[in-house]
Amino acid sequence: MSETFETRLADLGVTLPNAPAPAANYVPYVQVGDIVHVSGQISNGPDGFIIGRLGDTMDAAQGAAAAKHCAISLLAQVKAACGGDLDRLVRVIKLTGFVNSTADFTDQPKVINGASDFMVDALGDAGRHARSAVSAASLPFGVAVEIEGIFQIK
Repeated sequence: MSETFETRLADLGVTLPNAPAPAANYVPYVQVGDIVHVSGQISNGPDGFIIGRLGDTMDAAQGAAAAKHCAISLLAQVKAACGGDLDRLVRVIKLTGFVNSTADFTDQPKVINGASDFMVDALGDAGRHARSAVSAASLPFGVAVEIEGIFQIK
């Protein structure tokens, strides 16, 4: 029997949380055919929101850790979209990462690498994706990172 995505996550020490509920008047994901668009997931860890500003109160390594938490929430939403069966995931198509950063901070790609690297570690080739990494003057609740994603499922 081949290894499941859940087994790979467990090997990484990750258990997906319940999919976070939306904070306003939108849905957490929309499925169109075999494509799932997941709303932006903010950096939220076991102790609550991961708050900070890159280039000010956080460095790129701390930002990458925050981005990894966004990726975990993205996969939790995909699992919900798949009726609880993450192995219906075919691939990650694209991630768009927003980094709460100062005007002179230029390492947004290093921050979003925290999510990209996690997707590949957790999903193998199915985790390889197209990507954007951009700066934001601020993000909801003062979080460090927000990432949205597009996924293909079966």
